[in-house]
Amino acid sequence: MKKFLLISTMLGAAAFSMPAAAETLRIGLATAQSGGLAGYDSPVVEGFHIAVDEINTAGGIGGNVMIELIEKDVRSDAAQTSIAAQELVDEGVSVLILPCDADPALAAIGIVSSAEIPAISTCASSPTLPMIGGEYMFANFPGDNVQATVSASWAYEQGHTSAYIVYSPDTQYTTMPLYFSEVFEKLGGTILGQDTHSIGQQDFSAIATRIAALSPQPDVIMTSSYEPDFPSMLKALRAAGVTSQVIGSDGIDSPTTFSLGDVGEGVVFTTAGHATEGSPLAAFNAKYEQITGNPSETVFNAVGYDLVKVLEAAVIAAGGSTDPKELRDAIANLENVQGATSLITYKGTDGMPVREVTLIRVKDGARELVGQPSPDASLIPAPRMQ
Repeated sequence: MKKFLLISTMLGAAAFSMPAAAETLRIGLATAQSGGLAGYDSPVVEGFHIAVDEINTAGGIGGNVMIELIEKDVRSDAAQTSIAAQELVDEGVSVLILPCDADPALAAIGIVSSAEIPAISTCASSPTLPMIGGEYMFANFPGDNVQATVSASWAYEQGHTSAYIVYSPDTQYTTMPLYFSEVFEKLGGTILGQDTHSIGQQDFSAIATRIAALSPQPDVIMTSSYEPDFPSMLKALRAAGVTSQVIGSDGIDSPTTFSLGDVGEGVVFTTAGHATEGSPLAAFNAKYEQITGNPSETVFNAVGYDLVKVLEAAVIAAGGSTDPKELRDAIANLENVQGATSLITYKGTDGMPVREVTLIRVKDGARELVGQPSPDASLIPAPRMQ
C-alpha cells in the first residue's frame, strides 16, 4: 500500500478526536478500486488522498473543517454502486463520490435525489450525467461534447476532410464519436462510415478490413474506446494497412497507450491537462512523485486532486458549512477554482464543469502537447441520450 494511503487512514482516525467545536466533512467514496474501471478510479483516488492529507495536515478546510473519508469498492458494477451509495448515505456523509463512468454513477440517481446529497463522478465525461441525474449530480471532467468539438475542430484545421467513427453503444462515454461526427460535418467534413463494437471485444479485424477497403481511406478515424479495446483496435487497424490519423479521447490517457511502440506513434487524444514548465500540473506531479516515490503516469491523479479542491472551495463558499444542501448550492455557483489541471467553473452550467481541454500526441512513446484550444461555443453539440 502506498504510504499516502496510510497517512489518510491516520488522519481520518484523528478526525474523531478533534475538539467538539470543529466541523468534519464526511466524504463517501463509492469508487471502482477493482474491475474494468479501476484503471481510472484508482489514480483519481490517489490524487484525492494527496489533497485530503494536505488539507488535514494544514488544520482542515479554512483552518477548522477536517475531512473524513469513508471508502467502498464498487467493483466497477452498477448494482454495487447503488448499494454502496445507500450505505454511505446511511453513514451520514455530506458528499458522495461516484465512479468514473456515467452508467454506474447513474445507478445511484434515486439515492442521491432522495437523500439530497451532492454527488460528483470522479471522471465521467458524459454531459447526460447531470442532465439525467438532476440538480444534485455533478461531473468533474470536460464533457464528451466539448472534447469532441476540440478534436473535430483540430482535425478539420489540419486539412482532414473525411472521417470514420468507431463507437460502442454499451456505454454513454464510448458514443463520443457521434458528437465528433456532428461537429466535423458542421465544419464541412464528410463522414465516410461508422462501426460499432462491444465493450471488451477482442477481435477488431472485421472493422479494420472494412476501413482498409475504402478508397481512399478516411483521413481520420475517431474513437473513444479505452483499454483493453483501444489497443486491440489500433493494432488491428495498422495490421490491415490503415494509415489514417487516429484520434482518441481521455480514456486512453494511460501508460498503455505510450507503450505501444510504432503502433501508437502519432495518435492524438483529448484529455484534462498537460504539465508545462511552471504550471500547477507540473507542481502537482512533483508533489506526487515526492509523496509516492513514483512519477505520475496519468492526468487522472491530478483530476482527483482537483475534485478535493472543488469540495474545499464549496465548503469555504458555504461559510464552513458541511450541510449537503448548502454544499450543493455552493458547488453549483463555484467560479475559477484553481485545480492542478486548470481553472474549474460550475456557475452557469448544468453540472458539467467548464475546464480546459488538452490535445496530446503520442511521440516517441511520450506526450507531445498539440494545443489547449478553447472550443467555439456555437459548435458544441447539445447533450443527448445516445
